[in-house]
Amino acid sequence: MNLPRINSRNSYKRQRGVAAVEFGILLAPMLLMACGVAEFGRAIYQYDTLTKATRSAARYLSQFSPDDVAYPTAEAKCLAAFGNLDCSGQPLAPGLSTSMVVVCDRVNASGCPGQSFSNVSTYDNTSGSGTPAGTVNLVAVRITGFAYSPLQSFINASGMTFGNITTVMRQVL
Repeated sequence: MNLPRINSRNSYKRQRGVAAVEFGILLAPMLLMACGVAEFGRAIYQYDTLTKATRSAARYLSQFSPDDVAYPTAEAKCLAAFGNLDCSGQPLAPGLSTSMVVVCDRVNASGCPGQSFSNVSTYDNTSGSGTPAGTVNLVAVRITGFAYSPLQSFINASGMTFGNITTVMRQVL
């Protein structure tokens, strides 16, 4: 059986440009995937930023009694939205404002329906009997209605709103 002889020069000419065509075919899906991963990472970063902001504001409010005349609700909202007590500078996340921050405690629980913030009973389970150990007051800081906005304009993210992000901490008596 005689096989035709392949000229290496002709083979090289036929293969010229194949790598460029294959690269062109794979470039679009790879770029789309890279942009999607970047947007997903950015969304997680913004969600984490909001979680840390509610934690900072709840920690700040946990030092005060809600019965105080100078109870710093407005300062806590500034801390959650801007990262400082006087609402100066840029918000921690694009589109975040103090109107999205809700503070709930035993005095004002209207923004957190279905939750109790006063006289929450705690139990001492060290003896195994579950004897009452007293009551605690809780404070919750919640960010509601934050809409994520993507960097890439071709992604239609209208209506993509994070769920309520809440941090609850024990408050001093």
